[in-house]
Amino acid sequence: MSDFLTTSQYKEIAKKLVLPSACFINGESYQAKNGETFTSINPATGDVLAKIAACQSEDVDYAVASARKAFDSGVWSGLHPNERKAILLKLCDLVEQNQHELAVMESLDSGKPICDCESIDIPEFVHTVRWHAELIDKIYDQTAPVGSGAMAMVVREAVGVVGAVLPWNFPLLMLAWKIAPALAAGCSMIIKPAKQTSLTAIRIAELASEAGMPNGVLNVITGGGVAVGEAIGRHMDIDMVTFTGSTVTGRRFLQYSSESNLKKVVLELGGKNPCVVLDDAEDLDQVAQQVCAAAFWNMGENCSAGSRLIVHEAIQDKLLELVKKYSENWRLGDPLNPENNLGAMIDQGHFNKVSEYLELGKQEGYQVVIGGNSRDGRFIEPTIFAGVKNSDRMAQEEIFGPILSVITVSSFEEAIEVANDTEYGLAASVFTANAKRAIKAARLIKAGTVTVNCFGEGDISTPFGGYKLSGFGGRDNSIHAHDQYTELKTIWIDLSDSAEDGAAD
Repeated sequence: MSDFLTTSQYKEIAKKLVLPSACFINGESYQAKNGETFTSINPATGDVLAKIAACQSEDVDYAVASARKAFDSGVWSGLHPNERKAILLKLCDLVEQNQHELAVMESLDSGKPICDCESIDIPEFVHTVRWHAELIDKIYDQTAPVGSGAMAMVVREAVGVVGAVLPWNFPLLMLAWKIAPALAAGCSMIIKPAKQTSLTAIRIAELASEAGMPNGVLNVITGGGVAVGEAIGRHMDIDMVTFTGSTVTGRRFLQYSSESNLKKVVLELGGKNPCVVLDDAEDLDQVAQQVCAAAFWNMGENCSAGSRLIVHEAIQDKLLELVKKYSENWRLGDPLNPENNLGAMIDQGHFNKVSEYLELGKQEGYQVVIGGNSRDGRFIEPTIFAGVKNSDRMAQEEIFGPILSVITVSSFEEAIEVANDTEYGLAASVFTANAKRAIKAARLIKAGTVTVNCFGEGDISTPFGGYKLSGFGGRDNSIHAHDQYTELKTIWIDLSDSAEDGAAD
């Protein structure tokens, strides 16, 4: 706790914060052309935070024109790699200098606990941007083995203008996952933050400008999904869209692309992720802690949340006792209190949705291991339902809340079958003391990331994305994320004698 401020200190910062109300286009604050705004609400209190520009398609046109002008001029795309790197690293320095203010802003806007904002979201934003910035001058182009009569070069070029449509569950971190590789590659960007969580994206754009990023390179445009998101998806002068969010909305971006300019589309979508605990798992105490983290971290508002606990019948009772014990350590309450690790649901609509699953669990007669209630019309208790069948709605639908379904199996083969019995394939965890079984399970489970004896998503060096309905077109993180923001070009040079003779003639 020594790394955190006190609750009163965070509240004092909150009082003094100057929250943005305009979006950021072409290096300056910009209000929607029609003057309309929408209200940003603190999910934990219901208080109004700010009135923010509610942009429309005409504002998207202006943002895209600014990004295209910047890209074509070469003020960013044409910079020496070391110059782009220096500006991105300066941005990281500025984020660290404003860490507490950004963390409070993120917590107020999203309902996320301040302990996560301070210890995860801000540091990971900085780490992600620095990692891709340092990669800029370490990726080499190639030559192809075409014999002595020619030279073939395979080079990367920035894809152009990129639209990034962000989710509300990790506003800063998902922003970093998009802007870091795209800006490192030399692209210009149009960022559309989620309507519920626009504040920190605007502030990051301001800090990027302060760090020396040229006008028009990083633009943040705020507003609704239909008015702004669809306009980005259909825009004829945007070369690529990267989207993180629901599978339903992801499908729309593929449709928008097909009906416009066939822009590249990269989708990171939903999940209903299995946490498989086999009968030979060791240290069930540690397993239980990981199960709780997988289910409850970020209030379960996490596409990679381990929301299905698939446990062997031989150890289920003992494991559930420990999971119940550690669930009680997940304190729910005021997000600005650093002792709390669970905050509020993002908005009233989502609270109502998650609450319906609490009622569904009671109607289905599941055993309530812990929780099962809501609080103050904004908070959902960490909840565990045992006795769930994998065919049940509770085990098939992405809840996006702190609700864990416990499914009992009697063999390794059944565990793998149940793990794969979902339309999603984003992440999975396997707990076993047998290395051979661990590797076999990791190979058999259809998911983009499989962790062994822990919950996690890898790190910045490993690609993140999913199989089946969990992803399309590419991966976030790692060098592979950098590659998806570039086009590959072949340059063929004829070195044969006949070509020389022709030139001489």
